[in-house]
Amino acid sequence: MTTRSLDFYPHRTFEKLRYGDTDRQDHVNNAVFATFLETGRVEILFDQVNPIKPPGTSFVIVRLELDYRAEVNWPGTVEIGTRIMGFGRSTVRLDQSVFQNGQCVATGQTVIVLTDDTTHKSTPLPASLIERLSKYLRPDD
Repeated sequence: MTTRSLDFYPHRTFEKLRYGDTDRQDHVNNAVFATFLETGRVEILFDQVNPIKPPGTSFVIVRLELDYRAEVNWPGTVEIGTRIMGFGRSTVRLDQSVFQNGQCVATGQTVIVLTDDTTHKSTPLPASLIERLSKYLRPDD
């Protein structure tokens, strides 16, 4: 996967690193990287005031690919860039990168499926959901 700059991503956010995120090697624990990706996803997929997903549905992760590129050190912050790569019948494909001090420290791709809360089976993405998320759409160049 190509490493991109933070400016490439239509959605950007940040996380403040906590001392509790560190491990025995004095750098941020690898499990915390998945939380960084979660922060970027949640900010575009969940809106408490005007929900993006229809009532009676949930977003479920069916694939998460995470590549570690460099250590992250406390104290400080990381910046998370997120883009939507595309939509399937019931899926949203996301691409993300995590940066510390301008350096890409991790990349990840996630596939999210919209599921029916009763049947727990996939359900088609409504056109209104696709329309709202399309502002984050940036297919591969």
